[in-house]
Amino acid sequence: MSKILIVDDEKDIVDIVSYNLEKEGFSIAKAYDGESALQVIKTQKPDLIILDLMLPKMNGLDVCKVLRRNPETSSLPIIMLTAKGEEIDKIIGLEVGADDYVTKPFSVKELTARVRSILRRLQETEKSFVKEEFAYEGLNINYISCLVSVNGKEVTLTPTEMKLLFFLSRHPGRVYFRNQIIDHVWGDETFITDRAVDVHIRRLRSQIEKDIENPHYILTVRGFGYKFTDIK
Repeated sequence: MSKILIVDDEKDIVDIVSYNLEKEGFSIAKAYDGESALQVIKTQKPDLIILDLMLPKMNGLDVCKVLRRNPETSSLPIIMLTAKGEEIDKIIGLEVGADDYVTKPFSVKELTARVRSILRRLQETEKSFVKEEFAYEGLNINYISCLVSVNGKEVTLTPTEMKLLFFLSRHPGRVYFRNQIIDHVWGDETFITDRAVDVHIRRLRSQIEKDIENPHYILTVRGFGYKFTDIK
């Protein structure tokens, strides 16, 4: 049974989301501010976090940054809740390491679908790459252990960044439109924009590329999308 931590200072939201997720078979943990959330994560080790952007004591962005800096929680899936619904808030959330976002007011059914989608992607990632490793000019990927290193130094990726890298590296030289990347990496049960794909690609590059303005591994094909570089 997967454990979901719901973090929001609005008790009514926490209650209704927890009620619906429990009906779907999830175990629930709750927190109402950022500092408490970090304590719950440390003691209860949830499988996914639903994290409000605007929180007392420590806001959602800062909580996200703390989690991504800690090797023990760097890959913990995070769905960010934002009340404003503005593009800039969504982009900032993705840039600090959130895997997805939902804008308030939201459909609990949609939120539940996104939770299931992210957890399913993680399970598929663990199952799909059971026999292969990949190495190319300093970049090494172990699909079994989900370990990635560049020039011998291990790098920490979020689940979405890892799924992106796994997908593109398995098809070097092949160009994918953004909507194709969305279909393969996020699936049908989420609502990711082309801009969000760009944000995740930029974050992935920041972890594996020496110069993100002149990438060596993940290349932009203008007018089309992205590809892993051709391997000769």
